[in-house]
Amino acid sequence: MPARDARTGASRNARTRPPRTTRATPPVDGEGLVIGTVPPGARLAGVLLVLAGVAGALSAFPTYLEVDGRDLVLGSSVAGAVVALLGPLVTAAVGVQLARSAVPKFGLAYAAVAGALSVGQLLIELYRGRGSVTRPGVEVLAGERVLTSDIHVGPGWVAGVVALVLTVLAGGVAAAVWGRTVMDDAGALEAVRGPLAGATVLLGVGTVLCLTLPAADVPDDLVTDPATGLQVVVPREGPQALLERPGLALLGGLLLAGALVLCSVTAPSLRPRLAAVGGLLAISVAVLGAGLAGVRDAVVSEDLEWTVPGAGLLVAGLGFCALTAFAWRLRRRPVRAGS
Repeated sequence: MPARDARTGASRNARTRPPRTTRATPPVDGEGLVIGTVPPGARLAGVLLVLAGVAGALSAFPTYLEVDGRDLVLGSSVAGAVVALLGPLVTAAVGVQLARSAVPKFGLAYAAVAGALSVGQLLIELYRGRGSVTRPGVEVLAGERVLTSDIHVGPGWVAGVVALVLTVLAGGVAAAVWGRTVMDDAGALEAVRGPLAGATVLLGVGTVLCLTLPAADVPDDLVTDPATGLQVVVPREGPQALLERPGLALLGGLLLAGALVLCSVTAPSLRPRLAAVGGLLAISVAVLGAGLAGVRDAVVSEDLEWTVPGAGLLVAGLGFCALTAFAWRLRRRPVRAGS
């Protein structure tokens, strides 16, 4: 017979028997999102994105460049401040989310794509601050049409370069830890990946074509010939296009164009769905920022007019935003397990 407790008379076996628990059936999200191992490198990439966003935001208000004694500031107007702060604020927000390890592949995809696009932008910025004086020409900097004969860098330019360097580093770290980060879903995007990829590639190629010409240009003069009375169009020297600059700027333009097309191809193929959203968001921010910069230049400067390629950049940026929103909203309805 089993031994009994002297005080209560209860069986010792009864006391050691584990209690029964009733487990309720929890609702299961139709997304089927599974998040597993998140390596420390993912959090490091998030911290780098936050620092890049802070540095980019700080670059908007100090002196960007001093050109021929004129201080140029990126955020000198409302339009300039919006353009200068758009990318840094989004980058910082994604970095905070990634540093918390919430939906990590969303942040990693954003970091990888943003880092790839920032390589070319970094080379272009280095040319603007250091190399453009070797071959002076007309440029549009911070919404102003200037001649780059004498340039001195300011704290805004330094902060912008630091932001680009940090973004490139974050992209490298994100690419390194991508395979060791566990995150998957039920495949809600699989049915539309093909059409989504086709649309992003078309927008990417269209964006590159628009970047080959200035988003805001100097209009030609219409002069009447006093001898004949005929009106003659006299072209004026305007800003250089992306692929018309020499040296580092040309290399940066080629890298930016190539990275834009490559990321437009790869971003929709990322898995899970939120990773594709992160990659598309990075492209959207870059292209929309370029389109809004053309609008800013045309609004701020009296010498510049908005061009058709500039309008195309804005349309492409809005198109990427629409595709990003579509991928974000494409999810299955929640269902209950066992239903």
